[in-house]
Amino acid sequence: MKNIAVLISGHGTNLQSIIDHIKAGKLKCNLAVVISNKEDAYGLVRAKKAKIPAYFIDHKDISREEHEKKIIEILKKYKVDLVVLAGYMRILTPHFIREYKNRIINIHPALLPSFPGTDGYGDTWKYGCKVGGCTIHFVDEGIDTGPIILQKINPLRENDTLESFKKRGLKLEHQAFPEAIKLFCEGRLKIEGRKVRVSK
Repeated sequence: MKNIAVLISGHGTNLQSIIDHIKAGKLKCNLAVVISNKEDAYGLVRAKKAKIPAYFIDHKDISREEHEKKIIEILKKYKVDLVVLAGYMRILTPHFIREYKNRIINIHPALLPSFPGTDGYGDTWKYGCKVGGCTIHFVDEGIDTGPIILQKINPLRENDTLESFKKRGLKLEHQAFPEAIKLFCEGRLKIEGRKVRVSK
């Protein structure tokens, strides 16, 4: 069984979805550890409630490299196979990405390559798109540029508000992340250039 780590910076609703899928037997992996760069991240409370080891690693007053070194030490301690970025608001260094090459996945609240950056839902909404969605992708050394594992479509409705659009989007995220983790843990993902092949 694969060991996964979830890195968070905030409320941790995607983390909760992963926990729930594992508990329900829909996702067969060991959620070995949760790490946050924010001490007040509610995701740490979610982890502790689920009896998952949880760590706060402060990034203030130290270099990015020093901060990541502490994270990597924990990942190695728990023999982590897959690093899941679930609302982790830090850009990883090339060293970290090379250390876990093709073993880091991220969720983005837009249909990449459209609207990279921190406000995917807002940018989709403001542009007047007819569809939005979310993307799960491997992490490479660019920002939101890694090979795409899967995408979920969220059509914009005539009576939508930004809040209603985001709310539906979050539900899709909660489906997409466990689905992508499952594919990885079952060994069904193969990267060929920019394409991710999914085997049956």
